[in-house]
Amino acid sequence: MTRRAAQDEALDRGPLLTVAQAGEYLGTGERFIRRLITERRIAYVKVGKYVRLERSALDALVDAGRVHSQR
Repeated sequence: MTRRAAQDEALDRGPLLTVAQAGEYLGTGERFIRRLITERRIAYVKVGKYVRLERSALDALVDAGRVHSQR
């Protein structure tokens, strides 16, 4: 994969969010996000010692928990 292709792919996934930003995005607290990470229920990225989350991973979590109506 070329460097340009890797950059384009990274842009498609969206920006990396901090734990606090992810909690705000989902309307939850940081503690809930950290529990999801600890339980490996959500994909995350390690950037050195920092944990970051892709917005697409948060959207996938929401879609997986979606309950459709019976009607």
